[in-house]
Amino acid sequence: PPGLPNHAAWTLGHLALTMHRAAEKADPSPLPDADFVTGDGSAGDRRRFDTESVCFASTPVDDPARYPSLARCIEIFDAALNRLADAARNAPDQSLARPVQWGPSEIPLADLFTRMIFHNGAHGGQILDLRRALGFEPLIR
Repeated sequence: PPGLPNHAAWTLGHLALTMHRAAEKADPSPLPDADFVTGDGSAGDRRRFDTESVCFASTPVDDPARYPSLARCIEIFDAALNRLADAARNAPDQSLARPVQWGPSEIPLADLFTRMIFHNGAHGGQILDLRRALGFEPLIR
């Protein structure tokens, strides 16, 4: 819909990628190959996101073949959320105050974890707006 350019698949992939990148600051495990491929933005498919198609400043495209199915998007999102929660839960207390690089600035690791909550909320609101614009039943009443 006009004014709502971020479709659900892009949003879920963007959030999943961002949560993995934040979790990497505490747990340097790589992105799961089953969920992501790094290409030129067009390498995604019905099972995996192309990191370049959902990264910061990427532009969602109207090509379902480049994104996983909705059910698969949700699986990938859930796995990223679990990884982020585990990283926050398992981070030693002294590491939470440690500054980490995030974009052009440094912030304490604990603040990065908190920032992910607000980032997910902002994009979750976009999904709610999108559902409303498309005439779906409200998820929150």
